[in-house]
Amino acid sequence: MSTIKVEKPSPEKLKQLKIPSAPKEVDGWSVWECPPSTFDWQYSDTEVAYVYEGKVKVTTADGAVEINKGDLVTFPKGLACQWQVLKKIRKVYRFQ
Repeated sequence: MSTIKVEKPSPEKLKQLKIPSAPKEVDGWSVWECPPSTFDWQYSDTEVAYVYEGKVKVTTADGAVEINKGDLVTFPKGLACQWQVLKKIRKVYRFQ
């Protein structure tokens, strides 16, 4: 199984992916936000997400990954993990 991919996208990449400048539902992107909490999650499809605000620690069998404001994140299909939302998160996401 592949791992979580976290990157700081360029403005060109954000435009290419049609990520909205503010968190809103557009061009296949959905909005999700969550207050500080901890929960288990499993991805049934690959998810691509862009984080507008917040801080999250995602722990998998391979270790922990920190996700912050401005990160473009890819979660692979089949990934089982635990989310620890440290600061309220707001993101847009879509499944591939």
